Amino acid sequence: MADAPTGKVTFVGAGPGAADLLTFRAARAIADADVVIWAASLVQAEILEHARAGAEILDSAAMSLEDVVAVYERALRGGLKVARVHSGDPALWGGTQEQVDRCAELGLDVEIVPGVSSFSAVAAIAQRELTIPEVAQSVILTRLGGGKTPMPPGEEVREFARHGTTMAIFLSAARSGQLTAELLEGGYPTDTPVVIAYQVTWPEELVVRCTIATLEETVKEHKLWKHTLFLVGPALSASGTRSHLYHPGHFHGFRRADRTARAALRAARKSAEAGAEAGATAGAEAGAEKSGS
Repeated sequence: MADAPTGKVTFVGAGPGAADLLTFRAARAIADADVVIWAASLVQAEILEHARAGAEILDSAAMSLEDVVAVYERALRGGLKVARVHSGDPALWGGTQEQVDRCAELGLDVEIVPGVSSFSAVAAIAQRELTIPEVAQSVILTRLGGGKTPMPPGEEVREFARHGTTMAIFLSAARSGQLTAELLEGGYPTDTPVVIAYQVTWPEELVVRCTIATLEETVKEHKLWKHTLFLVGPALSASGTRSHLYHPGHFHGFRRADRTARAALRAARKSAEAGAEAGATAGAEAGAEKSGS
């Protein structure tokens, strides 16, 4: 007796827009699908060129979660393969988890294909590394509070801004004044560099540079309110630092260190640590004097 069809849903990260930023795995998933559900307002139509002739094509813009789940139920009954195509990477602001959970309840097989996130696409277009040695070694991905989805306590932009590292801020262009205020309240200087990107990798792409001081006026000048991403932080203009990874004094499993270069690297590290410790001590002493005056 033949096994009953089980059906499968593959969540596909389509990248920030441009069809040629699909991964090979994503293109195969679309080509194998009996049904393709895609976000027409967020993904370029060229991705549908990978769909096979006769595949059912549905635009998720006109569908509720219940409508999408109904397709999944049909896939279960008919043993169909569904490609659910999301913009960017399905792990970020895609409403993916609630769909994965419904698929698990139905007993559908699920696969998730990662995609290029818009924040990395913007960094590539701006030709900036977001983690610069001695400047910023972390990237915070977040959005401004006050929108349709409430922010959990402690995840406000002002709180993340206190770290002073690189931030990628999604879904916030419509409240650029609030965004500016929270970035400054968190401690970023007014001259902190900002990259603003609209419809990145689309034909309508716009990428502009400004500072936190001019962020709001730049957004309003270009009439940006959706499909806009902000990169913020000192790494966006930093230069002159060097990664230890390719330093001749650094060693790993595939390369031996040059002894002279390694000694110099150690000395520089100790000097930097001593300077940081002295700065922290001086700051503590100044604080104590101020509180005692």
